[in-house]
Amino acid sequence: MKTPAKLTAYGAALVLVATGAWAIGTAVGPFSAEPAARAQAHGETHGDTVPASTPHDLPEGLSSSRGGYTFTPTHATLPAGPGQPFSFRITKAGGQAVTAFDIEHEKRLHLIVVRRDTAGFQHVHPEMAPDGTWAVRLNLAKPGSYRAFADFTPSGGEGMTLGVDLAVPGAVEPVTHPESRVATVDGYEVRLTGDLVAGSSSKVTLSVAKDGKPVTDLQPYLGSYGHLVALREGDLAYLHVHPEGTPGDGKTQPGPEVVFFAEVPTTATYRLFLDFQHEGKVRTAEFTVSTADKSQGAVPSTPSTVPSASHSDAPGHGHN
Repeated sequence: MKTPAKLTAYGAALVLVATGAWAIGTAVGPFSAEPAARAQAHGETHGDTVPASTPHDLPEGLSSSRGGYTFTPTHATLPAGPGQPFSFRITKAGGQAVTAFDIEHEKRLHLIVVRRDTAGFQHVHPEMAPDGTWAVRLNLAKPGSYRAFADFTPSGGEGMTLGVDLAVPGAVEPVTHPESRVATVDGYEVRLTGDLVAGSSSKVTLSVAKDGKPVTDLQPYLGSYGHLVALREGDLAYLHVHPEGTPGDGKTQPGPEVVFFAEVPTTATYRLFLDFQHEGKVRTAEFTVSTADKSQGAVPSTPSTVPSASHSDAPGHGHN
């Protein structure tokens, strides 16, 4: 997903399976922490959303296995709290750990973790040991069922995103997210303009301001001025998008606007998470956007406020 054209091709593939994927995802999730904990106790650590034999053309993130690779956590049940250790391997058929990965967006592997109600989003970069075991600390502040996404490209292979469920036992307090195209975080206001139209390449612009003034000196992060993850509410189908242009190409400005082209597979509500870097710190702005017809006007939104701790130097929130 390095160019808008490739994103469009990826989106087109998703559209071909949109109806079936949505039905599968809706039928199986969300999951509660208790069943996942029981599964882990019986050695079922993959946390599949759909069977491991999922067809290759289903949306990313819905299965723990794809193309002969499997996302295998050491433990699928973790205690609530900050700085919880989490380890896993990417394995081949037969169980051998993969140790060779291509660098994509400056990292060999990106790990996204979010509760199934899309609260508690974090984007971290684990470290890999020589035996192929990846390790990182996660901030699991609240109990619930979480989804972990491993986004990687095995050397010589195709890029993919695999997903597993993680259980954090305890009393769960679900969170709902109203439609929102304006986010505030650490004194920054980020506005989203543009509509997501199912099956069409959609231009989405994120504008960053601080203290009422446009931010014109965004800093590169993961090779661009912004990093966008989109999750479909319900089954958490995963769409990973990067902006148009790159820093230093002579035409892409460091703010205040960051432009993305994305194609969502189905008519649905999507949660969007924008990582951006300014003054040496990475922050995340969150949005809730429903698909709309091009003929319709912008959907009214309620500003969302992201806690300042959503991106910090604390374990589990770092961008390594």
